[in-house]
Amino acid sequence: MLPLSIGDGELCETALTTVPVPEIFRYWLQGGRVTVGFLSGAQVDRFANLNSTVIGDYARPKVRLPGSGGATEIATACGQIFIVMRHGARSFVKHLDFLTSLGHGRTGRERRELGIRTKGPTLLVTDLCIMRPEAETCELVVTSLHPGITREQVSRNTGWEVRFADTVPETDPPSEAELEVLRDLHARTARAHGAAGGSE
Repeated sequence: MLPLSIGDGELCETALTTVPVPEIFRYWLQGGRVTVGFLSGAQVDRFANLNSTVIGDYARPKVRLPGSGGATEIATACGQIFIVMRHGARSFVKHLDFLTSLGHGRTGRERRELGIRTKGPTLLVTDLCIMRPEAETCELVVTSLHPGITREQVSRNTGWEVRFADTVPETDPPSEAELEVLRDLHARTARAHGAAGGSE
């Protein structure tokens, strides 16, 4: 099932081993032993920087969010980052209200200029499309559209002038085996957390 948090006992029941959080960060993450990290946030900009701290002015925010947790370290120490977010104009913004987790920097060059050797965000998956950073500029460009989604929908739901790759195919659908795994996971999670019936 999906855990409620990083402290959910389910993680221990299905793990090969359990180690303290400091060891995960110090030995595994900062030691360069984690190849892929998964992140999300309340806001993302065109260079894949993330905000999970505040919406609005930091001193007087409209909304105060959970903050970084370990996201800042994950963003810089994992070999590469996959971002997963719901696509909307309120979250895909031209300028972040607060930069919590470094993607490629405010201009797309800062990560390299700071000497950070990991790749950073290499993939952004949304409910509308898939985006990847352009090799030279590190700006996110649309590389595939999900079935039934148009370029206009993506543009309307993106707060910057979004660009599209030269060729933009339709995203491959999940296989039947992948769907079975996801449906089973959702059903087990719903049962474990007391929801009736499970998931469609």
